[in-house]
Amino acid sequence: MRNKTTRQAILSLFGLAGLLALQPILAHLTLAHACGPDTDCLIGERTYRIRMPEKADDTDKVGAIIFNHGYRGSAAGTMRNKRLGKTVSNMGLAFVAAKSWREDWDIPNAPTPGQDSEIAYFKALKRALVKDHNVDPNKIMVTGFSAGGMMVWNLACRLGEEFAAYAPMAGTFWAPVPQECATLPVNLIHVHGTSDTIVPLKGRPIGSTRQGDVYKALDLAARTGDHGAWQNAGKLEGLSCQKRPGEHILQFCTHSGGHTFKSQWLAGIWNLFDRAGVFAN
Repeated sequence: MRNKTTRQAILSLFGLAGLLALQPILAHLTLAHACGPDTDCLIGERTYRIRMPEKADDTDKVGAIIFNHGYRGSAAGTMRNKRLGKTVSNMGLAFVAAKSWREDWDIPNAPTPGQDSEIAYFKALKRALVKDHNVDPNKIMVTGFSAGGMMVWNLACRLGEEFAAYAPMAGTFWAPVPQECATLPVNLIHVHGTSDTIVPLKGRPIGSTRQGDVYKALDLAARTGDHGAWQNAGKLEGLSCQKRPGEHILQFCTHSGGHTFKSQWLAGIWNLFDRAGVFAN
């Protein structure tokens, strides 16, 4: 729709001859907006992919789930997860696949040192979603699995005010876990397998580094948000959950399996946040 409107405006200004002369520019415009689940969207030198819900049109503001891939993953790989994509689409949400700068996320204390580029990337990603895809800025949840979950914790710690909710799965900070976070508290539900040996709940050494302790990360979030003691929160899509009461949602949900996740968990988490009014304008 936007490309058609742009062409009509240029045609009215310059006529057919002018339109023909401007074809290379118009081609670039088309490419810039032709991204989606099978084609990269550009943010400077970085990329992402997006699948809009089937029933959305150009005038509808939609919510979105941003998914951060695991180690050596990609946005294209995320989009190949048809079950995950269908789950999000059926919820009437945009499904956004973020992409790390290299083969892994640029996270403090990780085995491969980086340039701390991810904060600027996620700020730019939110701007692009709101401007180019009509995503509601108040209805965005960031999630991710394994290394992607580690990225989610770091975003919550350093960019918490940008997104409405956070749902890290099977990943947390690299050690040492921060003593404080500038943008906590946030609405956060952490998911982890009690039999996970790839990213154990208490972490494990990787070369000269070490994965962080999930319990320490949760304690940090609870302390920052002045939450109460842990309470049973019941079941959520087969997950066993505990919560710490407070102004923001803080829950810890586990399953008996290993290093894995299920798409229906994200649907349950989004719905819990939604019922609590987290996505209210």
